[in-house]
Amino acid sequence: KVLPEQIKASPGQRLRIWSAACSSGQEPYSLSMSIDEFERANPGQLKSGAQIVATDLSGLMLNNCKTGEYDSLAIGRGLSPDRLQRFFDVKSPGRWVVKAPIKSRVEFRSFNLLDSYSALGKFDIVFCRNVLIYFSAEVKKDILLRIHGTLKPGGYLFLGASEALNGLPDHYQMVQCSPGIIYKAK
Repeated sequence: KVLPEQIKASPGQRLRIWSAACSSGQEPYSLSMSIDEFERANPGQLKSGAQIVATDLSGLMLNNCKTGEYDSLAIGRGLSPDRLQRFFDVKSPGRWVVKAPIKSRVEFRSFNLLDSYSALGKFDIVFCRNVLIYFSAEVKKDILLRIHGTLKPGGYLFLGASEALNGLPDHYQMVQCSPGIIYKAK
């Protein structure tokens, strides 16, 4: 639902997605895989391609993310055998590496959610999952307002299952999206 809507809202423009606090990089690579699957199922709809900006505070994590290498434990979390074969190459026994076309869509950057967002640009979709729980209510609200400033009108924000957007009804509209809730920028 979200991808077709965002592509239709900005025809001819590159789709931009931000994976904030991307940790191990599984989220941005999964997003790239989903975009690949969307493009295969809908040839020509995403004419200008897609860019995924993945940020994290930890330089060590970002360096690990850039390699695109994962072990059996990481691979075993919700990745079907079909997706494993399509999107990964075997690096060594028990280790896989994300294939180049999937990696090429993802740009990793060092970024602190408390810093200025001006260099990030505008996004169609933002994922900020499982990080806001570590901030005070005041800082969380500030971050959510800044994220709103990076979203194009009608863009979507995805939060973690244990996170909610409270006190910002002028900025976001709650949207039911089974099995969870997402937020649309007003």
